[in-house]
Amino acid sequence: MKLYIARQDDQSSPNTLLRDDTKFAAQKIAFFQYTTIAVFLFLITGFWDLQIRNPEVYQERALENSVKSIPVLAPRGKILDRDGRVIVDNHSSFSLYLSRENLKMEHLRPIAEGLNLDYDSLVARVRRFQSRRAPQYEPIPIKEELTPGELAFVDSHKDLSTFPELEVVRVQHRLYPRDGLAAHVIGYVGEISESELDSPELARFHQGDIIGKDGIERQYNDQLMGVDGQKRVEVDSFGNERHVLDDKEAVSGRNLQLTIDLDLQAVAELTLENRKGAVVALDPRNGEVLAMVSRPAFDPNLFAGRIRSKDWKVLLDNPDHPLLNRAVQAQQAPGSTFKPIVALAGLESGVIDDSYHISCPGGGTFYGRFFKCWGKHGTVGVHEGLVHSCDTFFYNVGNRLGIDRIAQYAEMVGYGRKTGIDLPHEAEGLVPSSKWKIRNFRERWYPSETISVAIGQGATTVTPLQMAAAMGGMAIGGMWFQPHLVKDAVHLMPARRSEVNLENISKVVSGMYGVVNEGGTGVRAHLPGVAVCGKTGTAQLASNDLLKGTSYGLTHKDNAWFVGFAPCENPEIVVATLFENGEHGQLAAPIVRDVLKAYFDKKARLAQPQPQIAHIPSGLLGQPPPLPATPVSASQATAASQATAASQATASVNP
Repeated sequence: MKLYIARQDDQSSPNTLLRDDTKFAAQKIAFFQYTTIAVFLFLITGFWDLQIRNPEVYQERALENSVKSIPVLAPRGKILDRDGRVIVDNHSSFSLYLSRENLKMEHLRPIAEGLNLDYDSLVARVRRFQSRRAPQYEPIPIKEELTPGELAFVDSHKDLSTFPELEVVRVQHRLYPRDGLAAHVIGYVGEISESELDSPELARFHQGDIIGKDGIERQYNDQLMGVDGQKRVEVDSFGNERHVLDDKEAVSGRNLQLTIDLDLQAVAELTLENRKGAVVALDPRNGEVLAMVSRPAFDPNLFAGRIRSKDWKVLLDNPDHPLLNRAVQAQQAPGSTFKPIVALAGLESGVIDDSYHISCPGGGTFYGRFFKCWGKHGTVGVHEGLVHSCDTFFYNVGNRLGIDRIAQYAEMVGYGRKTGIDLPHEAEGLVPSSKWKIRNFRERWYPSETISVAIGQGATTVTPLQMAAAMGGMAIGGMWFQPHLVKDAVHLMPARRSEVNLENISKVVSGMYGVVNEGGTGVRAHLPGVAVCGKTGTAQLASNDLLKGTSYGLTHKDNAWFVGFAPCENPEIVVATLFENGEHGQLAAPIVRDVLKAYFDKKARLAQPQPQIAHIPSGLLGQPPPLPATPVSASQATAASQATAASQATASVNP
């Protein structure tokens, strides 16, 4: 036992000696001291760097934590009519943005619930902005036109302890006319899309920017857009603004004055109420568009911020295509409105003259096929052919001309090409020719096909704007000015000029005068005291034989056209209208008549002398004559009063 205890003591003695060793204790104390000194040196070095060496850097970082940037959005310029009346204005409202500097993804769900937003759409929108790698200071717009209840929610939750990313910004949203007035001319604005961001012309914009999407808003977007500003404010720990550090004001966009006359525009809109079609009125002397209507229309206010999905779907699914600007995009057969062009081609080329007459028994046979006329007109010349719109006459003229000469004169007046109007998405229309058919169908042109083209049918298509510009330029002697919608545009010189025999133009114009004033097909366009010239047109959408017994008869009724200008000599205004499924051109004539009447009524009203304010003689405004110092007799008083009256009368005549 003693031996075991002794061995145990021998084994434990080294550890015991190590613990009791003063040298080992001193090493531990020294290690602790050096560690403490190193920590203090590190803290002192950091303090030195923070307070003395680089105070500006860290002060700036601290300032960033207490300063936020708020965008100041520039209002777009107003759109005015030719008389300076406001068509498109702006109205003040509040929009909600998410600050990307303070954004936390876990906050999105309660924010969506509090503002009645779709959570998945909100998350997708935030991720889309993040994927674009936009600058961190650019906020993310998530809702426009905040209601008082939504503003209250934001005010109570935007402190640092809840949702510091919420930012309310006062913006100027577009305010468009009601009932779609001039909707297709004005267009609309909207948030830039992904595909637009990828296009070179819009590469300078950023996600969330509001730009012009169609119409004037798109065509003149750069002029209408202003330059956004920015405000930097210092906030406290609760997110409340303390004071403004920097305020860069926004620069408003430039106002744009159009050639549109609101009076004519309103009348033209009313004439097409509850109808499908278009009306274009322009001044042929300079190309100014006075009115442009397309119906049915849409409400541009739906697009002022971000259009709702259901509203967009309703517009797209509408079978009447309200987004289509029929004035510049509806490509339809012109029908008999094409006949003045064929008549001019026949006279200019020498194919016909004043002595040329044919007999109309109700149609004619060409190349083994009978082509029907709408009536039996007896002996017909150029004048009668236009007045009564005799198909048989123009069948014969077209057959003599051939398709290529018809195409030549149709292209001369502007058909088959864009007019160049300052609107996007203008259509070209189509003028068929032998080259056109070979190029597109690899087939030669058959002479029998010319017969239908001669009366504005077949493959020929035009837009209402092309028709107005073509007829207006022909009526003023063969000069075609480029149609435009902005008042300060410089279009003093005609875009095209043709050396046309003015006597031939006069013969065609005379026939168009007879259409309205000599018992022709357009008598409903007659205006007392105004020499109106015009031409009706009825264009088939499909053969009547094919439509017989089918359900397409109601939806494929003939289109009704009418184009008119006034006065016959030196025309000031030309109006073209397309009345879709109107069946007869004579039913489109009253539409043009009403617009012409509004124009000349306004012209007469402005020409009337304005009432003058009554003029008070200056003598009556002067000091009264002094009273006599001495008594006077009655005769002297009478003489004095007569002298005073005479002097006042003289003063009123010779002030």
